[in-house]
Amino acid sequence: MRVPGIIAITLLMASMLAHAGVDRVLVKKSERRLYLMENGKAIESFEVSLGEHPLGQKYFEGDQRTPEGTYILDWRNPHSRFYKSIHISYPTAPEIRKAEAWGMDPGGDIMIHGLPNDAGKWAFAFKGLDWTDGCIAVSNQAMDVIWHEVPDGTPITIMP
Repeated sequence: MRVPGIIAITLLMASMLAHAGVDRVLVKKSERRLYLMENGKAIESFEVSLGEHPLGQKYFEGDQRTPEGTYILDWRNPHSRFYKSIHISYPTAPEIRKAEAWGMDPGGDIMIHGLPNDAGKWAFAFKGLDWTDGCIAVSNQAMDVIWHEVPDGTPITIMP
């Protein structure tokens, strides 16, 4: 009788599913926090810096706003001008249409990234400031965790 083997496999599979890892990233702009989510629960959180004009939705390139909505973290760049970067799939088709209707470029290149590579001894000065052009910036230490824990294809929801 092989029931114990089936039970062991079932328990192993349940354990693997219970610890599947980060399955969503949540950003709450008003809190200046990024949460790594697993099965609906925050397992880690980090302080973030946003665009210089963080309130409201991003509408066009150069407005220095961080978008709001649900997107996909779709690719990464280990050689960006910031300490690592993971691309956010902004803009969506409706966001493109809206910007084009206004005669504007919706922009793109919205990322989660660390500090500028040339920050050097001034890295401390970025903490607590909204300084990006619309991206979501974290400390380099936080970026290492995010880089390791968040696979490409992970959804990200950015809330007001």
